[in-house]
Amino acid sequence: MTSKTTYVGENRIDSLHESSGDVFTSYIPTNDFSVREHFSPTDIFATALAQSVFAHLVVLGKERNIDITGATCDLKKTMYFEPRRIGEIFCVFKFPHSYTQDQKDFLENAVKNSPVYLSLNEDIKKIFLFEYND
Repeated sequence: MTSKTTYVGENRIDSLHESSGDVFTSYIPTNDFSVREHFSPTDIFATALAQSVFAHLVVLGKERNIDITGATCDLKKTMYFEPRRIGEIFCVFKFPHSYTQDQKDFLENAVKNSPVYLSLNEDIKKIFLFEYND
């Protein structure tokens, strides 16, 4: 088993990673879905995209001596209502190093081939911007 998820009560949901014992918590939004005090399940889903991208870039980048240490992703998730779902994920990837054009092309292509990206529903609009320290 990968994880065990438990509804604890009071809008709190805990997930336990079976092999490591790590726990992460999400909360059901309490304020008509407009105020976020904690990660919601859909926030975690969208954030998993950025984490998957960085994991993918680190693994593939090693073969090409591409270091992304310090890279960030500013992410905004937008919900749609009919039906209620994630409608858009907007990401600004910021890389703190200088890269050749070939390396930039590699990074940008690899982003769109990360496991979570490839698993997203085609109806989710994905908008990605890339900033480099040139």
